[in-house]
Amino acid sequence: MLRYDAGVYQTDCIHPLIATRANAEYIIPSTSRIPVPHPPTIRTVNVTRYVTPLREGSSLPAIVEADDDGLYVLKFRGAGQGVKALIAELIAGEIARTLGLRVPEIVFATLDVELSRLEPDPEIQDLLRASAGLNLAIDYLPGAVAFNPVVTAVESRLASQIVWLDIYLTNVDRTPRNANLLVWHKNIWLIDHGASLYFHHVPQNWNSVEAVSRRPFEQVKDHILLNEAHELAAVDEEMRASLPHERLSEIVRLIPDEWLTGAAVGTEFSAEDLRRLYTAFLTERLRSSNIFLEEARRARERSV
Repeated sequence: MLRYDAGVYQTDCIHPLIATRANAEYIIPSTSRIPVPHPPTIRTVNVTRYVTPLREGSSLPAIVEADDDGLYVLKFRGAGQGVKALIAELIAGEIARTLGLRVPEIVFATLDVELSRLEPDPEIQDLLRASAGLNLAIDYLPGAVAFNPVVTAVESRLASQIVWLDIYLTNVDRTPRNANLLVWHKNIWLIDHGASLYFHHVPQNWNSVEAVSRRPFEQVKDHILLNEAHELAAVDEEMRASLPHERLSEIVRLIPDEWLTGAAVGTEFSAEDLRRLYTAFLTERLRSSNIFLEEARRARERSV
């Protein structure tokens, strides 16, 4: 049974479909790739009701209802790292989907400032007012449970794909403390990628994105699936082949103009310049995957 306790997914018992690790059934990725639209598309919904907050860190996401009668986990542009976290969430989620990994549907979510008047909590009122306009939301997966490596074993190939994704995207937030993985219908689903692409939080990095993209990712040592990722070298060629420059450009072009204004991202570059720089970072980092794979190899050796 899934419940929320202080904004964290908790389980009251072991999910009946998942064995204990002693007798663990591996979570096996589908042998057929999950269909991905070409070019990728993102729907837009209008938020109609604020349901409940998920008090996680500084971002204060919330479950909301939209005008398509769906429930979503809303990420607010007015919280935490602002639109940069939404940009990272969008790019990382759609790259993961392109690679055949399971990510809940991502939608743009328009928030009317009038909703803040209906919320009695002053902190949430302020957040809703600061987030009026276009936000990002993730499809809510009812009944999903938080991934627990003691309960659920992950097959080496899938673990390698997830670790590869996170070191490519410099995602610092897939650790034992907060795995950001859900188990839903006996499959692993990836969530919460707002901490990815952390290079864009340093203004000077925009002037040297190709050099920045070739940096190792030392934080891989803390990845929750690192010790299960025995096939990083084997999946590298497949993952790189799945992300041609055209596909990366299509994903980056999904970023709304209003998230790329100077005031929003703290730079004087135009929206088109920023799209070009994001694409350059992703493209060059892909070419230099041997650098981050070597760092992962050394981290695995040190952890054994």
